[in-house]
Amino acid sequence: MYVYMLTNPTRAVLYIGVTNNLTRRLAEHADNLGNPNKFTGRYQINLLVYFETQTSPAQAIAREKELKGGSRAKKEVLIAKFNPTWAAIDLETWAGEPKES
Repeated sequence: MYVYMLTNPTRAVLYIGVTNNLTRRLAEHADNLGNPNKFTGRYQINLLVYFETQTSPAQAIAREKELKGGSRAKKEVLIAKFNPTWAAIDLETWAGEPKES
């Protein structure tokens, strides 16, 4: 299971989600770009900047809630430690490891 954070090109908006298939979920977000009925589509949020693995769905959901309840500043620190430049992560070429909690 994955907990992930996306942002938009201006880095103004963050989205936190949970999934069992990160590649599929990112494709779904990309498909919704420009869709005013979807939060990620409305704000052009499709750049993966952070993700971590969890061992169970319950742990992933709990971590998602924890992150969503935290301040923007705490989220920015977490992203900066994992991905200092906030570069969009391409899962096919990325050489790093997901954060494990």
